[in-house]
Amino acid sequence: MIKPTSDHVVIEPVREERKKGGILLPDTVEKEKSEKGEIVAVGPGKMNAEGRRVPMEVKKGDVVIFTKYGPRTMKIPAGRPGGDDREYLIAREEDILAIIK
Repeated sequence: MIKPTSDHVVIEPVREERKKGGILLPDTVEKEKSEKGEIVAVGPGKMNAEGRRVPMEVKKGDVVIFTKYGPRTMKIPAGRPGGDDREYLIAREEDILAIIK
């Protein structure tokens, strides 16, 4: 698995079903980037000006809403160590907007 550094988190995007309900939706709606996901790994937090580590507000297992264009997409091929061929996002904690309870 991936171990993030500083205030980075690894997020597995959650794809939600779009109910059409009689409304015609363009194909681009299905291809939109997810803005919701589950945190699968958390870094130790960033260092402040005094050299102390600031603890993260999120933890593994939290379902979060994040900025659409902040996270970077990555995929580790299944043949590589820790790879499972799934798509993950790496984001800074500041890209997370809310935790869903």
